[in-house]
Amino acid sequence: MKAFRRIFYIVLWQLVLFLPVFAVQTDGIPEEIILSVRAGNAAELAKYFYSNIELVILEKEDVYSKTQAEQILRKFFTDHRPTSFKIIFEGGKETSRYAIGSLTTSNGNFRVYFLIKDQDGSPLIHQLRIEQEDEDTL
Repeated sequence: MKAFRRIFYIVLWQLVLFLPVFAVQTDGIPEEIILSVRAGNAAELAKYFYSNIELVILEKEDVYSKTQAEQILRKFFTDHRPTSFKIIFEGGKETSRYAIGSLTTSNGNFRVYFLIKDQDGSPLIHQLRIEQEDEDTL
């Protein structure tokens, strides 16, 4: 019985000591962002934009307000209706993370890059890039 109690306390202490380490792990890209891109919903995606966002869509690149970026993205989704979207790579740390996705549309395939930073506990997109996917990378 004494051995059992000792093992129990060792396991308990290990949980107490190491559980906070697992709690610090970064979350992935919010599911709402992924679903918004998949649906081509610029308004929903814009809810996750920082007040000023670096936006690169095809050859057009600049820093835009949240409202301007939503309009540009809406035009892109109108011209290139999404048929599928999936995240192919994610990385980062606790307060800053990035993801690369593959977007298939009615008018071609694109790579989508996100840079997301936490602002007051909320994940916000600071940079969004949509670039034509090279046929060689498939």
